[in-house]
Amino acid sequence: MLLQNKTAIITGSNRGIGKAVLETFAENGADIFACVRKESDEFSNVTARLSEKTGVSITPVYFDLAESEQVKSGIKSILSSKKQIDILVNNAGVASGSFFQMTSLKDLKQVFEINFFSQILFTQGISRYMTRFKTGSIINIASTAGLIGDAGMTSYGSSKAALMFATKTMATELGEMNIRVNAIAPSITKTDMFDQMEEKARSKLIDASALKRPAEAVEVANVALFLASDLSSYVTGQVLRVDGGLTT
Repeated sequence: MLLQNKTAIITGSNRGIGKAVLETFAENGADIFACVRKESDEFSNVTARLSEKTGVSITPVYFDLAESEQVKSGIKSILSSKKQIDILVNNAGVASGSFFQMTSLKDLKQVFEINFFSQILFTQGISRYMTRFKTGSIINIASTAGLIGDAGMTSYGSSKAALMFATKTMATELGEMNIRVNAIAPSITKTDMFDQMEEKARSKLIDASALKRPAEAVEVANVALFLASDLSSYVTGQVLRVDGGLTT
């Protein structure tokens, strides 16, 4: 119960790494604002069952990161609860792959809007509130794609690289308010994005890792749990690679 009596916000919490973080945090005692793009009976049922199982409060919040006004509404909805916010996990994002010379500015801007600009907007709103309590942990889910110059990763990799750089400046600026900011950079992970990748690209990443397998989403969630908990009380401004020993 590493997160007992804490309240967390998790974006993109309906699938993949976000869903694993949702489940892991709930099992460790956190009350959660579970943010997703669209309302659905399936997600409502999932959160209701998880809340009943773990005894924590899980509040679904719906907004589209591609729409700045919706992001602002999501912030207002969460803060209207008057709860202290202890943890923010910026997990939601969109994947994109195309060679540099075939990448349109339109696609580049769309990826950055969701993976970077809206993350910054959302974090600004939440972190301003967190500073009132002079404590907190912000965790940005990035990617090794932002560290390794693989072909076809111009949009996605650049957006994640920007998020990792921003993580370090956030940590510097928010540190005096006792708010820690870190990023997690997973490599290939068994999620919907894994299924969308070409077999050749998947195999290349797996073969380049020391463990010779993809990550399970819960393995990334466990690192988020460490960063969200007091076990990492002196860790900030870091990018933790969860890549199975990627050698490239």
